[in-house]
This record gives sequence, structure tokens and C-alpha cells, in this order.
Amino acid sequence: MPQKDYPIKPVSYTSVKLADEFWAPRIVTNWSVTIPEILKRCEETGRIDNFAIAAGLMKGRYAGVYPFDDTDIYKLIEAAGYSLSTHPDPELEKTLDGVIAKIAAAQEKDGYLYTWRTIDPVGATAWGGPTRWSNIGRSHELYNAGHLFEAAVAYYRTTGKRGLLDIALKYADLVDSVFGPDKRHDTDGHPEVEIGLVKLFRLTGEERYLKLAKFFIDQRGHHEGRKSYGPYALDDKPVLEMDEARGHVVRAAYLFSGMADVSALTGDAAYTAAIDRLWDNVVFKKFYITGGMGAIGESGNAVGETFGENYELPNLTAYNETCASIANVFWNFRMFLLHGDAKYLDVLERVAYNGALSGVSLAGDSFLYPNPLESDAKFGFNAGSTTRSKWFECACCTANIARFLPSFPGNMYAIKDDVLYINLFAAGSADVDVLEGKVNLKQTTRYPWDGAVKIAVDPGRHREFAIHVRIPGWAQGRPVPSDLYRYVDDASSPVSLQVNGAPVTLDMDKGFARIRRAWRKGDVIEIDFPMPVRRVVANEAVKEDAGKVALERGPIVYCVEAADNGGRVLDLTLPDGMGLTPEFRADLLNGVVVLKGEVSPGREFVAIPYYAWANRGPGEMAVWLARPAD
Repeated sequence: MPQKDYPIKPVSYTSVKLADEFWAPRIVTNWSVTIPEILKRCEETGRIDNFAIAAGLMKGRYAGVYPFDDTDIYKLIEAAGYSLSTHPDPELEKTLDGVIAKIAAAQEKDGYLYTWRTIDPVGATAWGGPTRWSNIGRSHELYNAGHLFEAAVAYYRTTGKRGLLDIALKYADLVDSVFGPDKRHDTDGHPEVEIGLVKLFRLTGEERYLKLAKFFIDQRGHHEGRKSYGPYALDDKPVLEMDEARGHVVRAAYLFSGMADVSALTGDAAYTAAIDRLWDNVVFKKFYITGGMGAIGESGNAVGETFGENYELPNLTAYNETCASIANVFWNFRMFLLHGDAKYLDVLERVAYNGALSGVSLAGDSFLYPNPLESDAKFGFNAGSTTRSKWFECACCTANIARFLPSFPGNMYAIKDDVLYINLFAAGSADVDVLEGKVNLKQTTRYPWDGAVKIAVDPGRHREFAIHVRIPGWAQGRPVPSDLYRYVDDASSPVSLQVNGAPVTLDMDKGFARIRRAWRKGDVIEIDFPMPVRRVVANEAVKEDAGKVALERGPIVYCVEAADNGGRVLDLTLPDGMGLTPEFRADLLNGVVVLKGEVSPGREFVAIPYYAWANRGPGEMAVWLARPAD
């Protein structure tokens, strides 16, 4: 199998040090509050005990109702692996080393690791069938394995400890001995193992893992000798024939991410063509203004967490699972690495600042599983609750947000030969290898509240290379890279770019302003992204948003919440001519820019960033507001 890779290389999160007022405090909160909270909940709910019981270290029954509860531990360890690289915590590391020892003890002699079956082979048949791998369309055996593999790589890279990695490699070798072209032909019901196998391949160079990842992807839609797991599990047709995003959203985005990895590493252009088609379908027809994906939630006995039909984007009942938003970030970053187009980063930024970040409270200790665009304070959208919850019986989203936040700086910069990409904006520094030499970048900015960005460049020695600075679509009059949403008016002012105080004409390519020169220490790039308040309308095919308008400023999507608007918001209308003034409020919601106006004499209008809603208890909320007819 020819070994290639993404043409663009990401700069590791370990090389990026954030010192901004937006992301850096959240990453600290994730380390100091969220990770300990999840660890405590995993202890209280028996998720850690399951490994001890499976190992025979204690007596008991399987604690929990889902066979994928093991992955809450794996994602927690992965989150800690990222976090420990920037926030060393010997006590946390010692605790997790103890957990890893229990995982090692629970692993069966041949490498199999699935605590439910080990503890209760009879009870495991409800999800997993009577024997190993007998119902992998539902069992999550391979899904569990994928998260184990990701955790093992992250923890090893930070700590250098092989304990979890050896467990993962032993399990991967077992899986490889069971499945393959000349072995059992089958695929996983919940894609994830593909991503994990690729990470093991990258770490070890063991080509069997890459081949196995490709095998599982290629088996989708091929049902000779096995049953189909259907469209919900993305197994109704071969991946190369897929042209519409359907089925379970998290499964889909993980699959598409795995396809991007395998496409890059094998040079299989057919995979790239398939995910290009699927990306177009999502961004043109199945994508919320907040970056969320997943129109359909649970309804009675109906299976949900899925894409709807084209342009089916309800607000009150929107599911938009936090896990789906995080997976969307993973997918879009890979698409950028494949194609070098800033449109994928436009989507990534929209998701990160809005649909993903809303999944965790400002305090870091409560969570949203779905992320709707409207709440009437009656519909229990969040596992029965009308506001944030401390925990969920199905807790996949909590640990997912915990691993997302500390790894997020890894999306900021990238390299291709002698081109350095600046993808995202946040105060802090980064050390980047360009042409076998180190380049230090230092960003000074209050982004996303202010569009002024200053980037100091220290190339170490005088030398020539290119810096490509992303110019966000929203700064070019385009909220998304499709016709699904558009701005009501053309209020954009030109983006200004300077180098060492001298104006530079924007030389644009694929959404990036290109600057090629011989760089010296002391060189400074300055960009100013004007941030007017923008009104957004949806494509007329989105019936739910007909006659409505949403608000944005910079990368931030806004909503109105009852707490700021006299206790109700669903009766509000937003006239086109009503002025809206941005105002930074340091005393509100950990510091936010609000949008203020007056909807009627004596009734003030206040909009807050969507990510910050549901931090003050239940109440009405809306992203889309009625727009009075002419």
C-alpha cells in the first residue's frame, strides 16, 4: 500500500500556547473542573469499577445500561493526555495510571476488552449477541476499541508511558487477526475504530492498522455473508456511492473523518471525491447556522440523532448533538488538510465558537447533549431537562467536550513546504518548523470580540517563505460557503492588511491572503477584520426559518434569552431598521459582547452569544426571530 499523507501538515497543539481571554480560560476550566467532574462521575456511576470487576479485583455486576460506557473512561484519559501537556498535574496522572492498571487487568489474555461481556456474557447478548463480534452492528465493540486506541496514543505522547498503549496494541492485533480480506468480512455499526487505527499506524508505522482501517470502510454496503446494518449505521450502500448525508450524525462524521485519513495516507482519490460530495450536501442543505448537525432527535420509539431530509432544519426540536459538532470539527479540519481551502476552516470556526462550545457550561460542570436553536422552557430537550445537566446516563458528550477543548489549539496553524498557514485567531504564541528552521509567531488580539489581529514573526534567521492568513468568509460578506444562509445587507467594510505598518494588497487564494517575503525578526503582520452586526436569513427552502432573521457579529452567532429580555423572547420581532449596538460586558457570562437595541418603547432588546445560553437556569431562548413583513 503506497504511503502518502495529507499535503498540509497540522502544527501540534503542544506547539501552540494560548494566552487569550476566550479559549485559554476555557482550557484551564476544562483541566481544573471538567476533567475532575467527569472522573468523579465515572467513579460514582461504576464505570471505573467495571474494569475492576472484569479483572476479578472486586465483585459486582456491570454498572450501567450501555456497552459503550467504557469509552467514557477512554475519552477522559485522552482528554487528560492533551491537558497534561500544557497543565502538568501529577495527582491526576497518578490517578489515571491507577485506572489504566485496572484496564490492563480487565483485558482478556488474547487482548479482548469489553467489560460488559467479560463481566456478564449472558447479559451482554442484549447489545452484543451471544458471542464476541456476533452483533457488531449494535455491540459497539469496535467503537470502544477506537476510543481506546485514540486515548492510548494521546496519553503516550504526553507522558511517555506505554501502559495503555500496550493494551491498545494487543487489542488492535486481536481485531486484525479476526477481520480482513482473507478473514471475517464485516464492519462496525458505529464508525470510530477507523480513526483510532490510523492514529496507531501513525505512531507505530505498523501498516496492518492502516490496511484494517481501510478494510472496515470498504466493507460498508457490502453484505455478502452478513446482514446489513442499514442506513442508520451507514451500511446501506458502499461509501464510494454515498452522495447524501444520512443516518446517525456522529457515526457519519466519524466515518467521513476516517475516510479522509485513509484517503490521504493511501492516495485513494475516490474516497476524497465521496467525502467532497457529502460535505457539499451537508453545508448546502443540512447545516445549522450554529454549525450544528442533526435535525432529528428521539421521538417516542423512533430512533433519532440523525440527519433530516434536505433543508429540514427545525429549531425547537433540533438535536445537534454535542458529539456531532465535535466530530464536525474533526472532519472539516481534515478536509482543509486535504484541499487547503479556507472554506473548511470557515465551517470549523463556526462550529467551534457556537455549536460545540455551547455543549459545556461556563463553569465547566454541566452540559448540553442536544443543542437546539430555540427553547420554550417546557420541552425537555436535554434528556428530559429544560436546561443544562450535570451528567447523563449516556455520557458520551461530556467526555467528548473534555477532549475537544485542550486539543483545539492544534487547528490554529499548518504547514505545506515553505507555506505557513494561519487558520484561526487567538492571542498566544506558536513555534512552527518551516524549511528546517523554527519560526515563532505571537498573536496579539481580543478576537472574537475585536477584529484587530497583530502577528509578530520571528524566523530565527533572515529567510524567505510564505505566510497565508485566512480571511474568514464572514469578513467577506459570506456567512457560510454555500447558499444555505446569507446576510441581509452588504455592510462589510474591506479587510485591511499591513506588514510593518505598510498596507498590503490582499492576494487571495482559496480564502487565504498570501504574503511571500524574506522575513526578519521584528516583522509584524496586522489585520483588521471589521465586525459589524449582521442579520442573516436562510435559504427559502428552509421552511422553519421563513420570515425570520438571525444575528451574527464576527464568528459569533447570537441568541436572545429570557433572562435578559423581561422573561420571554418567543414573542419578539426584530425590525430590519432597528439599530443594534455591541457592548462588552465583563460582568456577564464570564465576559461577552452583547447586542443591544430597543424593540418597542420601553422594551430593551439584548442578545448574547449562543454558546453562553442556559447558564442561568431554564427559560425561553431563540436564535431565529420573526422579521416583520414589509
